[in-house]
Amino acid sequence: MNRRSVYINTIFDILALFAAFFIMIWIKPATKRIYLPNYIIPFIIFAFVWVVISLITQKYSAPGRISLSRAILHIIITNLIISGIATILIFLFRSDFYSRLVFGGIIILTSIIEIFFAFCDFYICKANESPDTSRVFEAYQRIVGRQIYEPIEPFPPELTLDPVPENIKEAILEESNIDVFNFLCENIDLNTPDYSLLATTTRFNINKLPEESYKKIVNLKRINDIRFINKFFESANHKITLGGVFIGCVETKDQRKKRIFRKYPPIFRGIYYFFDFIIKRVFPKFNLTKRLYFFLTRGENRVVSKAECLGRLYSCGFEIVNEKNINNWLYFVAKKTGKPALDLKPTYGPFIKLKRIGKNGKLINVYKLRTMHPFAEYLQKYVYEKSALQDGGKFKDDFRITTAGKIFRKFWIDELPMFINFFRGDMKLIGVRPLSEHYFSLYSKELQVKRVKTKPGLIPPFYVDMPKTLDEIQASELRYLDAYAKHPQLTDWKYFWKAFWNILFKKARSA
Repeated sequence: MNRRSVYINTIFDILALFAAFFIMIWIKPATKRIYLPNYIIPFIIFAFVWVVISLITQKYSAPGRISLSRAILHIIITNLIISGIATILIFLFRSDFYSRLVFGGIIILTSIIEIFFAFCDFYICKANESPDTSRVFEAYQRIVGRQIYEPIEPFPPELTLDPVPENIKEAILEESNIDVFNFLCENIDLNTPDYSLLATTTRFNINKLPEESYKKIVNLKRINDIRFINKFFESANHKITLGGVFIGCVETKDQRKKRIFRKYPPIFRGIYYFFDFIIKRVFPKFNLTKRLYFFLTRGENRVVSKAECLGRLYSCGFEIVNEKNINNWLYFVAKKTGKPALDLKPTYGPFIKLKRIGKNGKLINVYKLRTMHPFAEYLQKYVYEKSALQDGGKFKDDFRITTAGKIFRKFWIDELPMFINFFRGDMKLIGVRPLSEHYFSLYSKELQVKRVKTKPGLIPPFYVDMPKTLDEIQASELRYLDAYAKHPQLTDWKYFWKAFWNILFKKARSA
């Protein structure tokens, strides 16, 4: 459904809301002078919330792209969510004097009008599914990919000309702009027919390509509209030869916020962004609301952080070799380095399990509250190469950490679930930090050998010595491990009280 249809549906829905409101006021057995002054302002606020939530859940665009039964269910679920939010607002502001008949009647009447409109849209106006998004793929698979399917035929001579053939350039410009075209020219040779040029949001079009036959795959559609992002990246990995590149784009979380704040007026944009964050960032993180989220949005226009996008690429066998912000989208060039990790249980929710090296070098699951964006654990090497270590041994300007994560880390809230490891016997109270495999590889061989001889701890020797550099951290841990090897209980007793004193009175904090 085009933008004009969304505007028409929005206006129609506002009219339906007001019609339902006046009908319910007319039905109520009292004079209009009593009800209208008391109800009109709260109703306008309610209508405002109604429209915002409907826009975020794409209710107004649903009839143009899904079946009638799904459209009706979409309307019902969205309106139930709005009802729940409105109920919470009434409770918070203690406005329980409003009539349940008026409140419930407005919702029911408006829902009936919306369902009737959806019915008319399908059976009277004969609404059709939105067109295929893979037009560029269909146009260029026959040209660029023909040599791969039919190796006996010579390359079309026009593909070897310089500059880039006009038909390829025109297609790229039609899907994007000249800056994107220049970015592609800087990173790949568009004259050599060893690539596939796509503009698709479904991996079905990726799967139609032959296995490991392309050196480059370019997709001009943003990954925000892809339902199964990892499956899409995995399919691309299977079609590219080792060392080949995949080029794509994403609208990151920060870019999305900038777009919303630039698009809407000051008061409206804050409210819109709040509900957008709740529905498209919070809902997908909980099993209870995840299915509801994907039903309402079908995974389209989803919020994806930069860390999540790059982390997904790394988990699917790629590494980032170039990136550039173009027109508020992030374009990336990812080189294939191996096969996908095929992580069937990625840490996406607020409660996570991280693979860390424990006693005897055994990998253990360390429980924590999420402080980083999803899939950020795959980016340790990338961040290490891009950023220097700051005081305390942490990465400087680590974009993987969320806003809430910074608060959690400051007050150790994220580490509370690690007591599960303590009670399970994987960790002890005092001991060296449980490290990831990459961070463990940065340590000296001598320290690595001594580290795996004992369990990691909840309170590391860091809080006793407060080292700043990686070398100082290693020296601090080495002193603790040597002392612990001689007098285990006495060493932990001393380190506990020293750490307690530094944390309580010297405000010692982990970076």
